[in-house]
Amino acid sequence: MKKILIANRGEIAIRVMKTARKMGIKTVAVYSEVDRNAPHVRFADEAVCIGPAPSNKSYLLGDKIIEEAKKLHVDAIHPGYGFLSENADFAEKVEQNNMIFIGPKSSSIRIMGSKLAAKDAVKNYNIPMVPGIDRAVTDPKEAVKIAKEIGFPILIKASAGGGGKGMRIVENENEIEQQMNRAISEATSAFGDGSVFIEKYITSPRHIEIQIIADSHGNFLHLFERECSIQRRHQKVIEEAPSSILTPELRTKMGDAAIKVAKSCDYLGAGTVEFLVDEHLNFYFLEMNTRLQVEHPVTELITGVDLVELQIKIARGEAIPFKQEDLKINGHALELRVYAEDPMNDFLPSVGTLSTYKIPVGKGIRVDDGFEEGMDIPIYYDPMLSKLITYGKTREEAIQLMIEAIGNYKIEGVFTTLPFGKFVFEHEAFRTGKFDTHFVKNYYTPKLLQAELDEEAKIAALVGLKIYLEDQKKLRIPISN
Repeated sequence: MKKILIANRGEIAIRVMKTARKMGIKTVAVYSEVDRNAPHVRFADEAVCIGPAPSNKSYLLGDKIIEEAKKLHVDAIHPGYGFLSENADFAEKVEQNNMIFIGPKSSSIRIMGSKLAAKDAVKNYNIPMVPGIDRAVTDPKEAVKIAKEIGFPILIKASAGGGGKGMRIVENENEIEQQMNRAISEATSAFGDGSVFIEKYITSPRHIEIQIIADSHGNFLHLFERECSIQRRHQKVIEEAPSSILTPELRTKMGDAAIKVAKSCDYLGAGTVEFLVDEHLNFYFLEMNTRLQVEHPVTELITGVDLVELQIKIARGEAIPFKQEDLKINGHALELRVYAEDPMNDFLPSVGTLSTYKIPVGKGIRVDDGFEEGMDIPIYYDPMLSKLITYGKTREEAIQLMIEAIGNYKIEGVFTTLPFGKFVFEHEAFRTGKFDTHFVKNYYTPKLLQAELDEEAKIAALVGLKIYLEDQKKLRIPISN
């Protein structure tokens, strides 16, 4: 494998290129017209324009990407995450064109891409599942019957869903028809598939995921868990590893369950199995993500394993170079997704120019990004600017370092989730580990954040005044001519 094309943009494209460069592998970047001057384009050995700014005219054009890859004699394609990373047809076409897809087989992507097919695949493996119905439901009367059997509240979910789309919590019988129609409509427009299913809504869940890795030599391993419970609009904002609630016994049980899920679809490469954990520490299979996750750095920091390097080696046919018993959790890592969003205005995307962009540096701080000062934030793509990651010997140390790193991260020109991150990391519920997926709903309001920002401004003004007054007291010696 001498040359890899990265079918993505921004921070994940650069992240993959860094490892490829370390391994002596040449890289090819693809870019849309609006990304012509983006850092990932300059970082690569070669780069090719694949179309106009909208992703459906550029980064989602699988055939165009494959065509350019062939022209440039590429050996393999890494899809990153998002865009074409979980597109089974794209993975299949890459292989049909005699290139390696750095990811799982297309059959695994197909099975796990449908929540219903995934449930069907794992049901013979004795893996705990959330009570519910594992087939598509279209009739509201049938939905009422199911809801009464499993008990309210229920969750209506899109089978092909992700990112919180096509998902509705229903508290009582009267809401079912309206919420079902909404979920079906949203799922149809977002995924082209309106099928929905029903399951019991776990009221105070933790969202815990297990990183797995599998090679073509029959080895299946897990690299422990990531805690992903701090979310807004059902999407993760903060992740950490390890989780503060897992006992060694529960970690082993969930790791074993995740490996069974991977075996159920004959998995290859890096993947993530997601679980809900209730207040009594019962865990339930949620879904599998058949790609590298946004939050993979926290796992890399506590295990010392480069997951992208492993992906590439496995794609080349190599065996995983270590055993399960060789893996140990070392320290604690946190990640804040720095989005160009306004936490004071319902986390709505914020567009503008990065008039100031200075990242924090220091021991235990890692920033994965794809932006630089002076760049515009395009409206066409996910609004994530970067991932701010900190690592410490203990959870407390990682939290303290994160708060300091947020303070030293200077961004002007757009609103970001940095102040929201600081709010979370300083909050008693987070610091004590007593939180669930409802953290934002239970503890956060823009008013509270504003009060915190006003207090910081007041302190800064007082410090400034004190320095000024002290300066005035100093003896000033006149300079004689």
